[in-house]
Amino acid sequence: MHAVLKMIAQRLALGALTLFVVSIVIFGATELLPGDLASAILGQSATPETLAALRAQLGLNDPAPVRYWAWLTGALQGDFGVSLATRRPIADMIEQRLGNTLFLALYAAALAVPLALVLGILAALWRNTIFDRVANAGALSAISFPEFFVAYILVLWLAQSGYFPSMVRISPASSLADKLYMSFLPALTLTLVVTAHMMRMTRAAIINLMASPYIEMARLKGASPLRIVLRHALPNALAPIINVIALNLAYLITGVVVVEVVFVYPGLGQLMVDSVAKRDIAVVQAIALIFASAYVLLNLTADVLSTLTNPRLMKRG
Repeated sequence: MHAVLKMIAQRLALGALTLFVVSIVIFGATELLPGDLASAILGQSATPETLAALRAQLGLNDPAPVRYWAWLTGALQGDFGVSLATRRPIADMIEQRLGNTLFLALYAAALAVPLALVLGILAALWRNTIFDRVANAGALSAISFPEFFVAYILVLWLAQSGYFPSMVRISPASSLADKLYMSFLPALTLTLVVTAHMMRMTRAAIINLMASPYIEMARLKGASPLRIVLRHALPNALAPIINVIALNLAYLITGVVVVEVVFVYPGLGQLMVDSVAKRDIAVVQAIALIFASAYVLLNLTADVLSTLTNPRLMKRG
């Protein structure tokens, strides 16, 4: 138990350091954007006195390290400041959008994870059959196509036919059934994109174990192929499978920007794109930091779970 706690503490420390570096990159990238922020907000007709007053109000006259520290300490306390475009607290703007993005990610994960596991197990069980070849061809096709292409194909096939809406209109008052129906196409797009990775990893991990001595022993004892896969191969293949599932869950949260824009989904990705168009730098910084935190946290979770499910890695740690 002590070794496990030490390993988790080391991973958390590494994650905190990674987030610190990422926060510097995010702030520095927005600082390098061309043009003057005060001029972009007030327009070309602004007088020098008005520009000077706005720069002082926004703290733009302070050195960059001072502004970075103020932004970072506020973000750690949940205070991302005020939107430059709407003058609303950024935390209030993000709260509802974050819930919508998490709902879409969980919706897609609930579809993708069971589908990927079933397809991967069946492809390994029926290796080199027509089913295996078709599943692999479909997986490679899904990986090859970008998200926006898959989204537009689904809109062409399912939205224009009237089965599902092409634009997602949900609100806090919407029922769960309405949210599931309205969000089906963006969730299906994400499912098709991430299922291929998880299915191929599941198939490869199980096939690699099928030549192991204990699998041969189970065959000699007369165990059925399905029982061999489920009871003997799958538990020992959990480490790489869990790792790829966690990484794809991280993608579902952080890689929704394109899908949300295509379907006009009211999530963080859509808000980020709108904020970039309005040059609302404070909102862009906040959302980028949230995406980075989610990605790092899920990567750490994948690392810890992979270690806990692999005794050999535990001994090394």
